[in-house]
Amino acid sequence: MRRRPVSSPKARSLVASAAVSALLAGCGGDVSSTRTPVARDGTVTIASASETPSFHPYSQFGLSLAPYAYDSLVSVAPDGRVVSALAERWEAGATSARFTLREGVTCSDGTALTASAVVRSLRYAGDPRNRLVGARTALPGVPFTVSADNAAREVSVRTASPYSFIVRTIGLLPIVCPAGLKDPAALDRTTAGTGPYVLSDYTSGGPYVFTRREGYAWGPQGAGNAAPGQPERIVVKVVPQEATAANLLLTGGVNIAMVTGPDRERLDGHGLAAAQVPTVVGLTFFNERSGRPLNDPVLRRALVSTLDRKGLANVAIGGDGTPARHLTARDSLCHADVATGNVPSSGALRELGAAGWTKNGRGQLVKGGRPLRLRVLSSGDFGSTLPSVAELMAVTWRALGVDVDLVSESGNAVVHAMYGSGDFDVVVGSSPGPQLPAQLVPYFSSPPSSGELNFAHVTNPAYDRLVARALRSPDATGCADWNRAAAALLRSADVLPVADGTSTVYGHRTTFSLAPGGRIVPTSMRLHQ
Repeated sequence: MRRRPVSSPKARSLVASAAVSALLAGCGGDVSSTRTPVARDGTVTIASASETPSFHPYSQFGLSLAPYAYDSLVSVAPDGRVVSALAERWEAGATSARFTLREGVTCSDGTALTASAVVRSLRYAGDPRNRLVGARTALPGVPFTVSADNAAREVSVRTASPYSFIVRTIGLLPIVCPAGLKDPAALDRTTAGTGPYVLSDYTSGGPYVFTRREGYAWGPQGAGNAAPGQPERIVVKVVPQEATAANLLLTGGVNIAMVTGPDRERLDGHGLAAAQVPTVVGLTFFNERSGRPLNDPVLRRALVSTLDRKGLANVAIGGDGTPARHLTARDSLCHADVATGNVPSSGALRELGAAGWTKNGRGQLVKGGRPLRLRVLSSGDFGSTLPSVAELMAVTWRALGVDVDLVSESGNAVVHAMYGSGDFDVVVGSSPGPQLPAQLVPYFSSPPSSGELNFAHVTNPAYDRLVARALRSPDATGCADWNRAAAALLRSADVLPVADGTSTVYGHRTTFSLAPGGRIVPTSMRLHQ
């Protein structure tokens, strides 16, 4: 195996949320691009828009490729049901869960997987001293303990306080085998799991090659990796430009790629498989730090109420867009239309005068003699249409009398402003939309002084109260409270989702299933002649 040094990024952003979404969100289905016979022991090449600087399954970027080499205790079927994986059965309540492992599961080095080995992996992932960004965003947002009964093949989990989604968080985390935990740093460039493939060839800029294991038979619902047409090798090829990925799909240079922009139009009608992956486009945050103008909820609501949500959605989608109905994507758990009736309407403008905002002789919106100035950030790195979305917001607010400093920067610069300098008032970002409403809580509830994910310094007591109640209800039984909590954020203009969008996963001479967030299920892939 060729190896080059790699670095483990520490950036915290909605990019981390995107990584979690790739693991936990949405649902897909079986798609096929051909009716020709399957090819035996071939190679499937998958285009990736970015490099993978670390294959550590608990790092920010390694999480997305982990399913090729690692399994989790449970899996999620295309219809959203939790199904078996390493665990053949499980039970859970508001503060505990128990998983019973399958018999005969082995790690890639041939050792048997025990309940104690699973517990070691979970403890390592959950230890805050290890600073594992990917694991932290995937695990429950409350402290937990784990224990093992090797004789009964049972792994038990107990949380310090109620948490609705123990199974859909801890149960979906990749499990690292003991050999990998002996030298966790080596996981940046090797794999040590129970999954259907192992990383066999690696360079820092790609391609990344995974080779099929023999004897694997414990995938989702007992799936193996020896069916006719299942590839012997999976090659992940770094293709930064969507136009190039589209060309490679048409010529057969890659078998699978995700495309989100206008190149989709020229891929239709060429016999390619096509599966839609719901997303949220233009998730917009407002800086509520003390001393920033948007700390004022009256001003936030008034500014949001002036926006043409349909016009923004059209720009975000690059066509006929639909204003987002929720903070999460359409296929997420508990998704419903919480935007209608909760996003501030034009009546919020009338509150400005009572709050001390007036127009001066030059038409500027002022309070205490000081004109309102807003710094609005966006980045094409988060989505090609987002700078245009920000520009339309700026045009609307300037007409209201706001002095808007519109800035389009690199993704890294925007992340630095969000989590470092705090020099922004509005940031127009994008997110696939996490599958679980609880995964949004750290962005709106963690104490700002703790340096966690609440970069906008949101304080919303109604949201916190409803979240606490929702967390006491297992799985989807708390959806009504989760949706009331999201509605509280929208009413206070703490956040604004712009549009419901989609990405498309295309396949050339392939059959495959999509799991949450558009991730290809490794055991489902079939290569055709």
